[in-house]
Amino acid sequence: MSQGTRDIEALIETMARLPGLGPRSARRAVLHLIKKRTALMAPLATIMAHVAASARECSRCGNIGTEEICAICANPARQTGEICVVEDVADLWAMERGQAFRGRYHVLGGTLSALDAVGPEELHIPRLLDRIADEGVTEVILALNATVDGQTTAHYIAEALEASGVQVTSLAQGVPIGGELDYLDDGTIQAALRARKRF
Repeated sequence: MSQGTRDIEALIETMARLPGLGPRSARRAVLHLIKKRTALMAPLATIMAHVAASARECSRCGNIGTEEICAICANPARQTGEICVVEDVADLWAMERGQAFRGRYHVLGGTLSALDAVGPEELHIPRLLDRIADEGVTEVILALNATVDGQTTAHYIAEALEASGVQVTSLAQGVPIGGELDYLDDGTIQAALRARKRF
């Protein structure tokens, strides 16, 4: 096998590690990129290198952007007194696509899991509690996935906020049991946000 072939195989193997791409899909994607080298592959490589160098986690909420504080946290119009707690950045982006929530977010980075040894410290829950005290938050919306771990995490956060006087709500109708926010359509997310209820 020549070096060029090894490089192409390495690219296919790397692409196959992406979510939603297996070895066959990765092979087709790489072949397409090679065929469209000038129009697609070169610009893609350039922008990927740029994003790899500049992408960072927002120090306040955990969103992904290119600044220390993301555009949502930096926007004074988003200081509504509401923080929407989500499991990961994909969920935040799904909520933003729905354009129904105009407050700020807090990305946990996962859910509590005794089996995986994931506790509150690993999930930025202490940082959430600090933000609630520092930012004058009046409502925390728990927009966590309707899974066992998601609901366990929601109950933990609700109990931690019990004495704070902050209203704790969760998304309501429209989110199916076992469903994940990133897979919901925009209308379902809007309906669920409008119908949120006290947790």
